[in-house]
Amino acid sequence: MNDHSGELKGSNMKRTNKIGDAPMGKLTRRDAVFAGAATFALGSLGSLGLAARAHAAAPATKPTGQAILGFSQEVTVLHPLMTANEVDQGVWWNLFSPLWMLDAEGKFVPLLAKSVPTLENGGISADGLTWRVELRNDVKWHDGKPMTAEDVKYSINLMKNPAFRARNRTAFEYIASVGVEGDHVITWKLKEPYAPLTSVLSWTFIVPAHILSQNPDPNSPLFAAAPVGTGPFKFVSRKTGDHLILEANPDYFGKGPSLNRLIFKYVPDLNAMYTQFKTGEIDFIGLQGIPANFYKEATALRGRRVHAAPRGAVENLTLNLAHPALADKAVRKALNIAMDRQAICDLVYYGVPKPANNYLVPTHWASNPNLPKPEYDPKKASAMLDQAGWVRGADGIRVKNGVRLSFTNSTTTGNQLRAQTQQLIADDFKKIGVEMLIKNMVAAVLWADFWRNSEFDSLMTAPTYTIASDPDITHRFGSASIPKETKSGSNVSQYKNAGVDTLLARGRQEYNLAKRKEIYAKVQELIMDDLPFLPLFYEVQIEGTKTGLDGYANNVNALANSWNAASWRWTA
Repeated sequence: MNDHSGELKGSNMKRTNKIGDAPMGKLTRRDAVFAGAATFALGSLGSLGLAARAHAAAPATKPTGQAILGFSQEVTVLHPLMTANEVDQGVWWNLFSPLWMLDAEGKFVPLLAKSVPTLENGGISADGLTWRVELRNDVKWHDGKPMTAEDVKYSINLMKNPAFRARNRTAFEYIASVGVEGDHVITWKLKEPYAPLTSVLSWTFIVPAHILSQNPDPNSPLFAAAPVGTGPFKFVSRKTGDHLILEANPDYFGKGPSLNRLIFKYVPDLNAMYTQFKTGEIDFIGLQGIPANFYKEATALRGRRVHAAPRGAVENLTLNLAHPALADKAVRKALNIAMDRQAICDLVYYGVPKPANNYLVPTHWASNPNLPKPEYDPKKASAMLDQAGWVRGADGIRVKNGVRLSFTNSTTTGNQLRAQTQQLIADDFKKIGVEMLIKNMVAAVLWADFWRNSEFDSLMTAPTYTIASDPDITHRFGSASIPKETKSGSNVSQYKNAGVDTLLARGRQEYNLAKRKEIYAKVQELIMDDLPFLPLFYEVQIEGTKTGLDGYANNVNALANSWNAASWRWTA
């Protein structure tokens, strides 16, 4: 880190730390059918490494020690109901709380709620329209104020507010009204049955009404500058472009935390971040993590554990269908078979991931196993373009009706493996007369208006298309979920298919798991025939922890594996 590069040297409890010396505390299963959660969690494939550190042998009553978490993307959004990236959610899990969550085994666990509402326990009415949730009565905001049903009501209504830059408004548009019964019961009425709601709410963090309601601008940056939550850690400070510090919340209603401090450290270059993991400057290396070319080396490091963590994400080329060339379905189909996915997996990622042909990972309960397998056939791809009227120009690049078959591809800077993948794909495309120019940028710029307003031609990203575990992907592919048009949703490809919209509407109202699976199988067939994105491979993150930092758990139902940092502790 810039001003403190010599001071963030690992997290020995006895070491003082200039960054850590900042003042503290002054900022001031209905079942799988209903939830759409069915043993989606994969868990970590393994932990390797030796050696030990001198830390407390068991969790202390008082939180002690700290962990430095290294991420290659910067924490950018500290309002948990706004559009953000994976690192942001990794912070949110520690600052805020949802009503319930999905754990690493894919089970719903109540947090702010006393229990997860189901038909069986009476929390959901027989017609699926009326929900009643009892809240814990021992939860306090970080500023000491009690958390009540009014906070939940405010949070839900904020997600319904068209003026608010909501991460995903789709589910909340089905909520007709919200009510409270005293301080610790929240109720709502749906316009129609909505099966994914339990999963959606597992990613909906509750925010403080007593603070946010004081500002007439729901998008004001003031709250994000000093967020107040109910989570196991409290916000201390943030240095833009560098780090963010959280401290233990002594009034946390749940178990933990064991650590006194979390430092989220931004290291944009993956090689540099791996070096800092080797030298001990960071205790956990997450998300894009350890570059695959260092995987074998990392497993032999003394004092380190390496976790090969399958994720729910799919590395892909996201296409902007408003681009005059990419709008042609024949072009997209040709591009899809012009990429040598196996070569990318083997040469760039050392055989760790497997080629993808879908937006759902194969282990997801709703994944369609009958989709065509990925193929590599540049001759066929070239013939498809010929047949579609794309003719090679003097420079070898195809042209049709005055439009060159040329587009840019963007991803975040500092990721050498993605840069190598871009070059391989560009070379593959060039063979069939297509020009792909590389235009990378820092994460904070890429994930702002460039992404939100579909200002790109194509992106190389690894999104998790589901919300938690539910296969409803309306927010990703629904025609009413284009943020450039609606200010909500994540359909940045600007994809529209009336058949997909109709099927998604059916899937949202169907509570029978077998019938939902059948509906979403058809959705996958349509989308993978239209190809608004080109899948590359199913993501496996190579993450690492220092030996002695216990509690790490891979959770495909959370976007970052700092989701349970309240359970982390130094044991050796």
